[in-house]
Amino acid sequence: MTDDRPTPPTFEALPEDWETALFVVAHPDDIEYGGAAAVARWTGQGKRVVYCMVTSGEAGIDGLHPDESGPLREGEEIASARAVGVDEVEFLRLPDGILEYGVDLRRTIAAVVRTHRPDIVMTGNFRDTFGGTNLNQADHIAVGRAVLDAVRDAGNRWIFPEQLTDGLEPWGGVRAVWAAGSPQAGHAVDVTDTFQDGVASLKEHKAYIDGLGWEGWDPEEFLDGILRGGGQGLGVTHAATFEVFPLGWGD
Repeated sequence: MTDDRPTPPTFEALPEDWETALFVVAHPDDIEYGGAAAVARWTGQGKRVVYCMVTSGEAGIDGLHPDESGPLREGEEIASARAVGVDEVEFLRLPDGILEYGVDLRRTIAAVVRTHRPDIVMTGNFRDTFGGTNLNQADHIAVGRAVLDAVRDAGNRWIFPEQLTDGLEPWGGVRAVWAAGSPQAGHAVDVTDTFQDGVASLKEHKAYIDGLGWEGWDPEEFLDGILRGGGQGLGVTHAATFEVFPLGWGD
């Protein structure tokens, strides 16, 4: 009798020989489905992590007008970031739900990269699905694709040169882009010790989660379901998974 069950993936451990990371995502709460637990690990090591929300998630609560939802969700994200040791949260306030990949979005993100000068830039999954047939959201795809280009734009002084004023310089020091939760992830980081920090961070998005109407939803159980698969592939209890895009030639 043969065992036809699929073999779980094996993940390579992410490098941690860096000092500063910039996490760029479309919406408040995008980082909290696994990525925040990893951030808690890294801030606990003394690393600097900066959050950048491209929108304020103002279109995310059906029963609340965007003028009220946007500031509410920004406040939830600031509290969520604080729960994992992040005190730098930037909101670009582009329109939620209708982001478009292109030069304008690349320009905006390149300026953020040049300002914060990170070693690593992180974003969310921007593949077409989350695995299987569960479709990804358009804003996630647009932001992730723009991040990949913007980190290279940021290092070229002849791309968006109008930004290079008041001491702002090109920044070509980004070593890699990491996409959290990608179905094509090949790397992971152990978050067993910071799992509860990740849960605490997710719980801060109460108004958003309540607005989704997920009756009986348990954030700890939900996050456990996401991070146990990564843990199995890394040989630990919980791990956050990432797809890695190196930026060096030949990597």
